[in-house]
Amino acid sequence: MKDPRSLLPIIEETCGSVATLTFNRSAQRNPLSSFILDSLDLVLSVVLGNQNVKTIIFTGTDDVFLSGADIRELAMLDPIAALTFAEKGQQLLQRIADASQVTVAAINGYCMGGGLDFALACDVRVASPTAVFAHPGARLGIITGWGGTQRLPRLIGKTLALELLLTGRRLNSFQAMENGLIHAIKDPVVNGAIELVEGSRP
Repeated sequence: MKDPRSLLPIIEETCGSVATLTFNRSAQRNPLSSFILDSLDLVLSVVLGNQNVKTIIFTGTDDVFLSGADIRELAMLDPIAALTFAEKGQQLLQRIADASQVTVAAINGYCMGGGLDFALACDVRVASPTAVFAHPGARLGIITGWGGTQRLPRLIGKTLALELLLTGRRLNSFQAMENGLIHAIKDPVVNGAIELVEGSRP
């Protein structure tokens, strides 16, 4: 019998002090659509309110961590709706950045656009050897609106951040590690993320 959780857009699993939230729309490349943002907001509220949880790990499915905003959805937004959508994403990522728990992006594959913004809002970023990072919006005539223009240069420096934002150039895991975008490369990535964070606790 198929596990009913497999139909959920976000699968939450808590084991001891670690909660793992898995984005579960790989067939659609794990987009951060309005529906996914709302679903994450609900799941996150429960996890953030659990005093036993000390670490929250976010990961994706198959070869995708997060592909960012749904471009088809964006194309249908008028200016007011677009502003509302941008603010929703900003507020949600700020909740993650402000969380009292340690937040970890366990980046299992493609980490693109708003998905990269999401990873940047986490305290720790751990990637699989096959992960790919990019802000491809410039090629579509758009720019990220979820804090990446601020967080990325603070993390890797203005020069490289501008290059990535203006050209859409991709980085692999080893280039991301070399430039300070991620903290570690682990395989399997979720287990590696848990070991990294739990091993650093006193």
